[in-house]
Amino acid sequence: MEQALKPRVWRAVGLSPAGCGRWWWGVRDRSTREQRPPPFAPPAAGGGEEGPPRGGNGGGRLPPPALPEVSRAGNGSRTSREGLAPPSRPLPWHKSYERGAGPAARAHGELWSLREGDFSKARKRLEPKPLSVERTKGSEILFGIAPCALALSQSRRDLFRLFLKQSSGSRRLVTSELVLQATARGVPVHHVKRGELDALCRGRVHQGVCLEATPLRFKSLEEAEKPDLGDEENPNRQLIWLVLEQIQDPMNLGALLRSAYFLGVDRVVTSQRNSCPLTPTVSKASSGAMEVFDIYSTDDLRSFLKAKTAEGWEVVGTVSKPEDVENVPVISCLEFRWNKPVIIVIGSEGDGLSLETQLLCHRMLAIPPGRALHPGIESLNVSVATGILLHSICSQKLRHSG
Repeated sequence: MEQALKPRVWRAVGLSPAGCGRWWWGVRDRSTREQRPPPFAPPAAGGGEEGPPRGGNGGGRLPPPALPEVSRAGNGSRTSREGLAPPSRPLPWHKSYERGAGPAARAHGELWSLREGDFSKARKRLEPKPLSVERTKGSEILFGIAPCALALSQSRRDLFRLFLKQSSGSRRLVTSELVLQATARGVPVHHVKRGELDALCRGRVHQGVCLEATPLRFKSLEEAEKPDLGDEENPNRQLIWLVLEQIQDPMNLGALLRSAYFLGVDRVVTSQRNSCPLTPTVSKASSGAMEVFDIYSTDDLRSFLKAKTAEGWEVVGTVSKPEDVENVPVISCLEFRWNKPVIIVIGSEGDGLSLETQLLCHRMLAIPPGRALHPGIESLNVSVATGILLHSICSQKLRHSG
């Protein structure tokens, strides 16, 4: 009986069985929402209704809930937690501290935030700034006491200005001597701060002295063939020349020149190809020997060695690993004896002598090590090795001349 009356009641209220089911679940859903409001529902304006009644379109469907508006706090920089926008990136601790603290804390936060930029600014302030003077065209800056003093004492360069650090104490005597030398040559003297000297020589070790001068150039081999005054007085004197093949490091070249000058080498000849020029760094590394010692250059090293061999000179090469040499006898530098003019040929820092140059040598010299060597440290620096070889060879020259 009850099952028969239900369709009549539904038709009386104007609903079909399916529509009645949808109506019932819609009413149930609405009552549930009214009892527990959604967490993201915006507050009603003026205490009115939340919106138009839902489900009144006859179909019984509920429209999608309206998205709540995003509320902004203060100046609009942060999104409130009621909004649907994703949370913003957390602020650094000093900014968060600044936002929720008093004036003192905010001032501390501002100072902290400025430190990043302050580091780079301070670094830029410490960098040497160029001296506000115009350099003479074609000039270079010598630096260091010995190179500048020897350049002032010689007549091999044109000199423009001497720069001295404003100082007192132990270096005052050295400064006075440099001033006297510059005055004698008619070179203007400028007393400047250390930072200006650092800028002039680009941060190198200047010892409080810089000198503006013209560069030194290599001399030609034709000039090398002219005998010195000492050669004319003693024509039978043993001669020793040092030939450098593709020495590229200015520090090595300077050290080689210093050793050659100290140990009594008569001439130094370099190859023009892939070789270091005579720069202020070379002069400083030579402790000023470059200022008083002539250095010659050739663009055809092979022809030069062949010509000297034809004149009766002995050409001696150098090698760090005897097993790498073929068709040329290798002996220890301690066993080498010579009784005629000799040329010592030194190879480049990495590769040593080229194969073509090795084949033009009569003998090859090696320095015997004092212990079993580990791989990777089986050779010496080129300037150190040259100093050892030159001392071994030049000591014989001194004994013969005595």
